[in-house]
Amino acid sequence: MTGNGYLQIGLYLAALLLLAWPLGLYMARVYVGELPVYVRWLRPLENGLYRLSGIKSEEGMSWLRYAMAFLVFNLLGLLVVYALQRLQLWLPLNPQGLGNVTPDSAFNTAISFATNTNWQGYSGEVTMSYLTQMAGLSVQNFVSAASGMAVLVAVVRGFVQREADRIGNFWVDLTRSTLYVLLPLSLILAVVLVSQGVVQTFAPSQTVELSQPAQYEKAKLGADGQALQDAAGKPVMEATLDTKQTIAVGPAASQVAIKQLGTNGGGFFNVNSAHPLENPTPLANFLEMLAILIIPAALCITFGKMVGDTRQGVAILAAMTLVLVGLGAVCVGAEQAGNPLFDRLGLATQASELSAGGNMEGKEARFGIVNSAMWATATTAASNGSVNAMHDSFTPMGGLVPMWLMQLGEVIFGGVGSGLYGMLMFAIVAVFVAGLMIGRTPEYLGKKIEAFEVKMAAVAILVPPLVVLLGAAIAVVVAPGVAGIANPGAHGFSEILYAFSSAGNNNGSAFGGLSANTPFYNGMLGLAMLMARYWLVIAVLAIAGSLAAKKIIPASAGTLPTHTPLFVLLLIGSVIVVGALTFLPALALGPVVEQLQMLGVN
Repeated sequence: MTGNGYLQIGLYLAALLLLAWPLGLYMARVYVGELPVYVRWLRPLENGLYRLSGIKSEEGMSWLRYAMAFLVFNLLGLLVVYALQRLQLWLPLNPQGLGNVTPDSAFNTAISFATNTNWQGYSGEVTMSYLTQMAGLSVQNFVSAASGMAVLVAVVRGFVQREADRIGNFWVDLTRSTLYVLLPLSLILAVVLVSQGVVQTFAPSQTVELSQPAQYEKAKLGADGQALQDAAGKPVMEATLDTKQTIAVGPAASQVAIKQLGTNGGGFFNVNSAHPLENPTPLANFLEMLAILIIPAALCITFGKMVGDTRQGVAILAAMTLVLVGLGAVCVGAEQAGNPLFDRLGLATQASELSAGGNMEGKEARFGIVNSAMWATATTAASNGSVNAMHDSFTPMGGLVPMWLMQLGEVIFGGVGSGLYGMLMFAIVAVFVAGLMIGRTPEYLGKKIEAFEVKMAAVAILVPPLVVLLGAAIAVVVAPGVAGIANPGAHGFSEILYAFSSAGNNNGSAFGGLSANTPFYNGMLGLAMLMARYWLVIAVLAIAGSLAAKKIIPASAGTLPTHTPLFVLLLIGSVIVVGALTFLPALALGPVVEQLQMLGVN
């Protein structure tokens, strides 16, 4: 890798870690109600929202009531997004006159955005009206992210409180996450992105003259709109000369900002952050990639501040960063190594040039290999899913990295809120294993970890892998599942495994070679998103309620320190061992086989 590549990665990590500290401290003050003076003017608006909604902000909730509020709110959001898609033809802000979305696609998309997955089986610019994009998808980008942050805050209170039967108020946590964190940051980022050329307009698609007319052949259509065929049954082709191009525009910048900050990932355009009107410049690319991880990183500092020991948050942030850097290096290295198959084509000079240049297939030349591989690593480390390159075109080892990052449970930074509470589940398992080693009842942050917490943590950790492996197994043995494969063999299996890994871990990225916008995949992936999000949340909130009811135990000589390098390594080991043991057999059938085939190993 060149010095420029090292510089880009170094600047990104430095900016991420430096900005995480002040943002994390700010969010800690927000969640305990100690607002900084520069946002205190929003307090009347917050209180007004409570009065308008009939919410008693001072009233706490049990974990079960908190979970019910979370589930009902998400269900209502899901129904609204579904209705907007099914009725958009007759609703305003639809200058292109786009038709209603099909029931199966609308079902999948509604679940996708309600669960913070943002899996997209459609082309946004030719499927969704401006109203659907704004009132449906963008709104869900805010509230689904805020819901995850609210659950995390409830879990943190479980560690902080003693002998309590309340873990906070869901509506207060949701409101503060949106009003004081997501909205201000999104507004700032959206304005900067507009300055870089990201489009933000209500104007219809624009038709412009091509600088160079395009001549090609296309199938000739009959009066019924179907392709004409000759006597041999082949389509009748006709020469066509295009002198104009239609360019889709719309209110993109406002959605792009929150799609990154909320670790949502759903693009306004079909090619997502590879589109020049969604990610036009190197600066825009850097800021969007920074926005993907900044809140998950900062929440680690928030966690440490709220539990009264910032070292605890730093330890978790260190574990996340070490895994990110390690796997990111593998991804960048694999893509820069290129494809050795070129060297066996018999075109020595040309092949050497192609291989030496690295694997540029599916990547934007304006971003290059390093920025594309860094983005792929960051977007799958977080449950973001936005892409600035085609993951399906990565080398087998380069594609394995983003797939495995999702399969680790989206806890290496992960989604806003959801990544950290997922990592806390692994921390509970880690201290439980350590307790067994020394023959003591395990403790974490002054709370005893007992059978109930371990069982619920096991549910939270094992549900996503179960969803992924079961869904992929069904897809490869039924006809509708196999029909979507564009590439036979190991890569076709990788495409299916990647799709269910993405849906089952609420990520939303895709290999792209799989034809997933079908009733089968829309239904199966939709169910995978539902199960992975909500079963996990219920288990996590149950742990929060159990911990809140316990006494705080003073640290003793037998207490395992959970802020040391040893615990960081133990935590990393717990995450990787679970991921390796669960998914290694499946990965061996997909990207591992592809890598061996590419290297010519028989």
